[in-house]
Amino acid sequence: MSTSHAHGEYKVPGGKLVVADFEVQDGRLAQVSINGDFFLEPDEALADINAALTGLPEDTPPQEMVERIEAALPGNAVLFGFDARAVVIAVRRALARATSWADHEWEVIPALVRPTLENLALDEVLAREVGAGRRNPTLRFWDWDEPAVVIGSFQSVANEVDPEAAQRHGVQVVRRVSGGGAMFMEAGNCITYSLYLPQTLVDGLSFADSYPFLDAWVMQAFKDMGVEAFYVPLNDIATPQGKIGGAAQKRFANGGMVHHVTMSYDIDAEKMTDVLRVGKEKLSDKGIRSAKKRVDPLRRQTGMAREDVIAALSRTFTDRYAAGVGKVSDSELAAARELIEHKFGTDEWIHRVP
Repeated sequence: MSTSHAHGEYKVPGGKLVVADFEVQDGRLAQVSINGDFFLEPDEALADINAALTGLPEDTPPQEMVERIEAALPGNAVLFGFDARAVVIAVRRALARATSWADHEWEVIPALVRPTLENLALDEVLAREVGAGRRNPTLRFWDWDEPAVVIGSFQSVANEVDPEAAQRHGVQVVRRVSGGGAMFMEAGNCITYSLYLPQTLVDGLSFADSYPFLDAWVMQAFKDMGVEAFYVPLNDIATPQGKIGGAAQKRFANGGMVHHVTMSYDIDAEKMTDVLRVGKEKLSDKGIRSAKKRVDPLRRQTGMAREDVIAALSRTFTDRYAAGVGKVSDSELAAARELIEHKFGTDEWIHRVP
């Protein structure tokens, strides 16, 4: 009989630490002990959680583990500071099927002016490189000097963009690989970054929970800048004064993913609402009539220059995750330019949803 000891920890964002200790005996969990600084009532429910996990094959899918725990808990159970999914993440980390930020060597690629299509193609190339194990997980800041509307992977060009207004303002219309809404981008008007990571980092997290989890460092950075930022599910980043940005993700089959965020720094709301077709339906659940009121730029809120905000974000990430300075390699850039030619720059891609 083969036996090994496993230990995993998971700190719930804004919550408590959950620790999983157990043995793996012939591929199954044994001697399971879930512990931590969380609160749980009734006291006996802890034994129910341990029993629900005991005997499970180590390759049990995370959602099945969550359901087993939830089914085992008594109806009057109260979990404070954690939940069944947090327990499963700790278990998966103990099994080395999930990873933490500290398990990786991170890099930060500083902002460099690139064509918008190059920025888009690099998102796919670098995410796939991380998934293939050829690149460390990476944070890359964008920069650009050409006006563009970047629509989400599943959006209709006709429904999102006024073509006459786009032509009048010289705005290029392109499509990114991730879902979500349209981004109106002029030189200096946004702060945009992409995070390339292995999906093991978000293993066990729901899609909804993965967004604030991956941007916890951003909230810390804004707090240090005196800005109270928070997530509005699913993917909006906001302050008490209004929305400042939105996030989007794309997960690739080889295990890599990109988490992408664009925040408004000094947006031209008049031009944005001229070029974008912001429908009444989109605004109907916001309690407001104008898209201009949805976005409250960071320039006003921080009083800082755009490059200083980017520097503060980079500094927080670097300090928090001991990140080094990285760069796009020649081979990655060549792959991105090939992707532009065959995918991102083609009418077939840009108009794949007419």
